[in-house]
Amino acid sequence: MNDERLSAWSQSAAKRIFDCGCVLISLPVLLPVLLVVGAAVRLTSRGPVLFIQRRVGRFGKTFPILKFRTMAHHNTQRAKNAVTTADNQRFTLVGPFLRRWKIDELPQLFNVLLGDMSLVGPRPKLPEHCDEMPRFACRPGITGAATVAFAREEKFLADVPKEMLNTYYHSVVLPAKLQLDIDYMAQATFASDFNLLLSSVLRRWDNSIWKTISYGNKTALRKDVKSSKEPVKSPEFVYQTIRPEPSNFAR
Repeated sequence: MNDERLSAWSQSAAKRIFDCGCVLISLPVLLPVLLVVGAAVRLTSRGPVLFIQRRVGRFGKTFPILKFRTMAHHNTQRAKNAVTTADNQRFTLVGPFLRRWKIDELPQLFNVLLGDMSLVGPRPKLPEHCDEMPRFACRPGITGAATVAFAREEKFLADVPKEMLNTYYHSVVLPAKLQLDIDYMAQATFASDFNLLLSSVLRRWDNSIWKTISYGNKTALRKDVKSSKEPVKSPEFVYQTIRPEPSNFAR
């Protein structure tokens, strides 16, 4: 995404000040929570408290994203390159709870302070998912339009046959996420960012996009995906024929 596709708010210093201000104000309240969660992760499973993974950020620069570890330590290396679903992971004792309530994402508040991320923006992708996708000229976010729309992604992906999971994810899900983020960041405002933050905190997820791209609801699309040997990485692959309604959060 070039700068001309970003709204004035998306590339403003005011957005950065807002991000840092929110994090600094919330830290006194959240620090005890972070300490308790960290202790729970450490006491209920072997391995480090944090899961650290390289992600692609602003202008294609990679950075280490921070999360509370939710999977068994010997599975984390393998999980770095896997498409995750609700039934293909070995969670720690507290992992499902942390994932369900998005508590595992809280350490990314420090990514925001370090300047790697924003509170609201496109979700940072794995490097292997970005080879043929446009690079964003804005900071990736802890939450965003695609994050809210795909908050239950693992549950829906569990319905996709295992042999089709990787191709389906790259051909359909990733392009859908990308287009949602592009559309949102082109018209984002302070009000829309605040609305997304509030929706994320209150868990007001928007699952309507799955009615459009659900694996079981698109016989023709499923046939196209099955016949493809390589992932189709163009965002237009999905949106030329099944473009969803614009997100309410971007209005």
